[in-house]
Amino acid sequence: MSSPALLPVSSRRLAALSPSSAVSFYPHHRATLRLSEKFILLLILSAFITLCFGAIFFLPDSSKHRRFDLGLQDVLIPHVEQGRPAGRDGSAGPQGGGGGVMVHGGGEEHQHRHREEEEQLRKMIRADHERALEEAKEKLKKSKDQIRAEIQTEKNRVVQDMRKREGKQLPHVPIPKLVGINNGDPGDPDTREKQEKIKEMMKHAWGNYRQYAWGHNELKPLSRKGHTTNIFGNSQLGATIVDALDTLYIMGLFDEFRDGKEWIEKNLDFSVNAEVSVFEVNIRFIGGLLAAYYLSGEEVFKQKAAQLAEKLLPSFNTPTGIPWAMVNLKSGVGRNWGWASAGSSILSEFGTLHLEFVHLSYLTGDPTYYKKVLHIRKLLQKMDRPNGLYPNYLNPRTGRWGQHHTSVGGLGDSFYEYLLKAWLVSDKTDTEARKMYDDALQAIEKHLIKKSNTGLTFIGEWKNGHLERKMGHLTCFAGGMFALGADGSPDDKAGHYLQLGAEIAHTCHQSYDRTVLKLGPEAFKFDGGTEAVALRQNEKYYILRPEVIETYWYMWRFTHDPKYRQWGWEAAQAIDKYCRVIGGFSGVKDVYSSSPAYDDVQQSFFLAETLKYLYLLFSSDDLLPLDYWVFNTEAHPLPVLRSMNTTLSGNVVFQ
Repeated sequence: MSSPALLPVSSRRLAALSPSSAVSFYPHHRATLRLSEKFILLLILSAFITLCFGAIFFLPDSSKHRRFDLGLQDVLIPHVEQGRPAGRDGSAGPQGGGGGVMVHGGGEEHQHRHREEEEQLRKMIRADHERALEEAKEKLKKSKDQIRAEIQTEKNRVVQDMRKREGKQLPHVPIPKLVGINNGDPGDPDTREKQEKIKEMMKHAWGNYRQYAWGHNELKPLSRKGHTTNIFGNSQLGATIVDALDTLYIMGLFDEFRDGKEWIEKNLDFSVNAEVSVFEVNIRFIGGLLAAYYLSGEEVFKQKAAQLAEKLLPSFNTPTGIPWAMVNLKSGVGRNWGWASAGSSILSEFGTLHLEFVHLSYLTGDPTYYKKVLHIRKLLQKMDRPNGLYPNYLNPRTGRWGQHHTSVGGLGDSFYEYLLKAWLVSDKTDTEARKMYDDALQAIEKHLIKKSNTGLTFIGEWKNGHLERKMGHLTCFAGGMFALGADGSPDDKAGHYLQLGAEIAHTCHQSYDRTVLKLGPEAFKFDGGTEAVALRQNEKYYILRPEVIETYWYMWRFTHDPKYRQWGWEAAQAIDKYCRVIGGFSGVKDVYSSSPAYDDVQQSFFLAETLKYLYLLFSSDDLLPLDYWVFNTEAHPLPVLRSMNTTLSGNVVFQ
């Protein structure tokens, strides 16, 4: 796309990607040269020899690199589980005392011991080099057919090993009590008609994806072809299929659901050389697969979720246990976004794993997933927070905050959402998560939530001691979060937070109502006489986002005030009028223009979230009741794990 502001990012997403992130991190496949196997082996051999001699002659003095001064060793020592290396380099991580303490000794005895260790290391490298050289010589004596046969044998062995792991039987666990997974008839004809209209919009979106982009991650509805972004590694993983499954199911579109299931059974393969966003893949794919499993009971979804989760675990191999933003599904190598505050991980990404990982441990009987996310929480609890606020950036190598930027919108949002929902999914037994949420909310209310000159409540962003009076579309989810967390608030403040949710819903509705298209901009300001209006051109777009409608739905569930259904219907009509095209639904580039240009992307979250929340808004409350279901940040419903279902033979206890 022409503008970085128009990058396709989903619900709780990065709101400000750099221009360079609009392109793939990998070049297209280069033309391969026809080289003989022997010549390839010689190239590999020469590279290996160079590496070995480089290691021998240029080894650094390791005594200069043993300082680890985080002061958080009790939680930062990487946890090696089930044979996985702790650090990215395979090391076990720091050992010894507290922050700033040199863990190596001093004096001549230490230096002598260090020289002996270094000499032993050189001898080991030389021996490995000589052994590899002899093996290579033996290989080169063989014929081309022999080498090919050995390569094929090794390939077959790897494939068999992968099939064994993927075919591993998961333990049988009782499904939590599932209530309200279909129907939801609203009762009155007018509301039922609106519900049917939303279902028709879903059919239009899905049908065109099915016709023009089947198997691709997303649809370009004007071009009528597949679309992908670097968050999925430019691989055809069928993101829209996985993301839309539960929406299809709760709408009763079972033929379409079966089509999606069949594609997943036959084509969804995670053994690809693709670098993907850990966050996006978790909330869309793992969340979508788990929800589809719970709703339908089809085992294939549980198996696929477990296979994918295994592929994400190497992202946690950092010195702190804070995961990398991206991981290669094949190699397990991870890294962070280049623009993210000197190599930092992002709060809303590493803080938005808890719901899915708790359910993974529950369904697989493997506590690893739960331990990974609990470790993140323990680390954050020990860190200082400026003004009680969580900055958006944390360096996974050092365990230190990056630049002090706090937001309840992009880069921070779903971290707070998942603190609350960790408490809810545990049947309100995870009081530690609830305490963290309440404390964070107190700091947010003190420093970020303000009133405009005309009385509109908004949530600004804290940047290096300064409040920026700007609110993003992504931040509008917070109205629903405040309402959802009202029950259980300390000091009898339930009514206060429900009212705060209503005020945020009103402000976000104003951001829609003050546009030509009656669709909200990406961000809007509260400076001087400007209120709830976007000023910059690159903030005037709407990419089918769900956050405002999400808040309408939560507010409807908790208040039954008819204005929320009215506001939701206004948004649905605007989407149908201005975003609908022959080939699906597209985002628009300027909500203040009566003739806006299209961005030609039908985001997968439009089917997963926007249309689902609209459908639920016009359904009865017994469809996915909130006492039994918790929605992940991609609107995938996961059942509450009540205490009688969380302690099982061979399973993990989540308390």
